[in-house]
Amino acid sequence: MSIGEIYKNALSRLDKAAAHASIDGEAIAKLKTPKACLEVSIPVRMDNGSLKIFTGYRVHHNDLRGPTKGGIRFHPEVSLDEVKSLAFWMTIKCAVVGIPFGGGKGGVIVDPKELSRMELERLSRGYVQQIASFVGPDTDIPAPDVYTNAMIMGWMMDEYSKIVRRLSPAVITGKPISLGGSQGREDATSRGGYHCIKELEKKKNWNPKNIRVAIQGFGNAGQFIAEMLFKDGYQIVALSDSKGGIYRPEGLDIPSVIHVKNKSRELQAVYCEGSVCQLVDAKKISNAELLELDVDILIPAALENQITEKNAAKIKAKVILELANGPTTDKADDILHKNGVLVVPDILANAGGVTVSYFEWVQNKSGYYWDLATVHQRLQEIMLREFANVYALMEKHHIDMRTAAYIHALNRHAEAVMALGTQHYFAEAVTAP
Repeated sequence: MSIGEIYKNALSRLDKAAAHASIDGEAIAKLKTPKACLEVSIPVRMDNGSLKIFTGYRVHHNDLRGPTKGGIRFHPEVSLDEVKSLAFWMTIKCAVVGIPFGGGKGGVIVDPKELSRMELERLSRGYVQQIASFVGPDTDIPAPDVYTNAMIMGWMMDEYSKIVRRLSPAVITGKPISLGGSQGREDATSRGGYHCIKELEKKKNWNPKNIRVAIQGFGNAGQFIAEMLFKDGYQIVALSDSKGGIYRPEGLDIPSVIHVKNKSRELQAVYCEGSVCQLVDAKKISNAELLELDVDILIPAALENQITEKNAAKIKAKVILELANGPTTDKADDILHKNGVLVVPDILANAGGVTVSYFEWVQNKSGYYWDLATVHQRLQEIMLREFANVYALMEKHHIDMRTAAYIHALNRHAEAVMALGTQHYFAEAVTAP
């Protein structure tokens, strides 16, 4: 998808949802343009003594319902258009789950795999130095995203604290627990998606042992949801990472696969007992082939635009749970809906991450920290409540679940717009006798 098309595609979902809802036009207009976009240059002294300049971005999409919130990704294909789209989705996502945040996002054009650990730290701190006046605990709160993690968030929080000369844990979420992070943040994105699947399990009377699952992307999100579903008896038959995938119709032993993947960085079908692991027969497949497997649930947990108009008609799964941001294009959505595929959209399915990030921010602001059981309980309450709200709208309007989620978000956003007054309110004041 070309530069400019990603954001245009994201906004098309907004117009589609607005057609099904009685929402003031000003609420829609305020969502179509980001509040502010920042582009920065980040000079980094490399280990060999050379100086390299990296380009970074930070976008505030909308802060009507609260401070902007969103991750920072380190990736060679980061663009301002992509960051704007991700910030827009964050605004919608926060409204879907009722969190008092708006949408923000950031990124740096870099392949972090090519950096040493010290170069990565310099880049992380350098990025914060350049955006320090653009973020803050009550302004814009970053978090981890693609190829960033808790340690990187710790470096960034530490650098920001040095700049403002006071400890500021609430400026960033997704930090190590020892630096003010929250219990339950590491697997929160996956746990939110897991709760969505468990609700579908009840509605559709699934027996987990008969439900086959394929997961594209085997980073943190993919691993955690695979582990949760495997424990419940679901058959995880296919997995993939950036190098390719494995398929085994009889199912994969997820704890063994995770053990080998994290130890050797290789994705292999194995069975481990004690300290001994042995290879298990499995077919090598590509990421593209995984998407088209004959399974019951497909979980895209990698990058955007994986399911497009070119492959949507070949999707055999009857349920798609989007753990990645924007894995399905607008045109693909139409094809999937026509073919009876239920898509649990990213703005609901992966909202567990921002929900527990909100919990972390609340804990940082109050200085009082919750135990893991409390975090899990409060996350479950929010995910079940909002899943039920979106599902009910889907059934009421006979629409796809993504459009229902957008309507739900728009209703909440419209309430905030109306609270400040719109043309209708001010026109009444002018014409009143």
